Amino acid sequence: MKAGSINVWNIAPLFKGLGFASMVIVFYCNTYYIMVLAWGFYYLVKSFTATLPWATCGNLWNSPECVEIFRHEDCANGTANGNLTCDELSDKRSPVIEFWENKVLRLSGGLEFPGAINWEVTLCLIACWVLVYFCVWKGVKSTGKIVYFTATFPYVVLIILLIRGVMLPGALDGIIYYLKPDWSKLATPQSPDFADTCLSLPSIPRDAIILALINSGTSFFSGFVVFSILGFMAAEQGVDISKVAESGPGLAFIAYPRAVTLMPIAPLWAALFFFMLLLLGLDSQFVGVEGFITGILDFFPASYAFRFQREVTVAVCCTVCFFIELSMVTEGGMYVFQLFDYYSASGTTLLWQAFWECVVIAWVYGADRFMDDIACMIGYRPSSWMKWCWMFLTPLICLGIFLFNVAYYKPLIYNNSYIYPWWGEAIGWGFALSSMLCVPLTALYKLIRAKGTLTERWHHLTQPIWGLHHLEYKVPESDIGVLTTLTPVSDGSSKVVILESVM
Repeated sequence: MKAGSINVWNIAPLFKGLGFASMVIVFYCNTYYIMVLAWGFYYLVKSFTATLPWATCGNLWNSPECVEIFRHEDCANGTANGNLTCDELSDKRSPVIEFWENKVLRLSGGLEFPGAINWEVTLCLIACWVLVYFCVWKGVKSTGKIVYFTATFPYVVLIILLIRGVMLPGALDGIIYYLKPDWSKLATPQSPDFADTCLSLPSIPRDAIILALINSGTSFFSGFVVFSILGFMAAEQGVDISKVAESGPGLAFIAYPRAVTLMPIAPLWAALFFFMLLLLGLDSQFVGVEGFITGILDFFPASYAFRFQREVTVAVCCTVCFFIELSMVTEGGMYVFQLFDYYSASGTTLLWQAFWECVVIAWVYGADRFMDDIACMIGYRPSSWMKWCWMFLTPLICLGIFLFNVAYYKPLIYNNSYIYPWWGEAIGWGFALSSMLCVPLTALYKLIRAKGTLTERWHHLTQPIWGLHHLEYKVPESDIGVLTTLTPVSDGSSKVVILESVM
């Protein structure tokens, strides 16, 4: 349809709220996700030193509890680090953690204590937005060329890091730990990403399935890189691998920085890792900003277009997101970041979105009609298995996992210690509901504004609005059933696109 995520739902105008919901989710993602890039950029800059700043104690940001070498394996002898007992050692802190919390985050006591802005991280955030702006301001033509490098170079770095990682002592134990499944984790709803990936597979054509497999395969391959390093760390510290395997931002900014301090030529490996992290994050940010801008530009009629319209729109979008992100570079910024991450684009909101998308496509617009549309685009009719997935399998799985997440909901806790205040939880649910409610509220609004009986309103609001050009796709009778080529025939008018079902 050559439209963004809002206008594409003209196939069923009553449910155009799905487009608004996706725009809200993408806006939230654009707002908080780039903070990972800012932190990565900060670490990359700090990597160009003879001694990594997170490798030693004695810096201005370190506390008296900072200890560089723990040596847990000596606890059997009663002492673990010089004159320290094992009980005393348990209260000490790693310089990597102190650099992350005291220097980068300058972590305050909670969401209610925002504190001052960290200007060093703010400058890194500005640099990231400048990179994003100049990569997407001209559209997908320029972005596509840049992605050739940003999407392929990380594979080179991953291969280099894997070769280095498997040569370290303890790497094999880490890889075994990675490959050995813990089936009890399936009983928790805290890992929705895998489910989201799996749910996307049955409902898209061949190329997209290949892309999803490459995506998941890259994650699987990256696991060998990460856990070979974690196995090395566990061997060096004499602890179980589960003790060093952080989750979330801690994996990139605590576990891996700690690992490179134990390697020879540590600054080189640190710079390679964070450069790779920056490129991977930029790819994702490009997609989010590009999708959001496309949806925004759909609101501007052609008659109101002006020169540099796209460039100005991208600049405004980046600026608005930046000012919101200023709350994340304060001393309480990590608590704000966690709220966005946990609620605004969580598995719950995405499953809700996916469920309604499948229902509208399969049952309102029509699965058979959608199959015809795909045939018009790619030249052949997809397998009927696709239709059954759209109609039954995918929405049922989405609904089941959604209800599972709701039933086993756990309030957000930061670092297993800080419990968010009630108003913080309310803000988080406000993020989630701001996208989820777009679907029913938009449908209700359109039904109220329409005229006629409820049946007439439903019929009118579920009829597709194709655009400005009237085209009929006609297929010779001998080819019906086996779509090969399609010939567009114009009737000379310019009102509504009509796609005639040929199957």
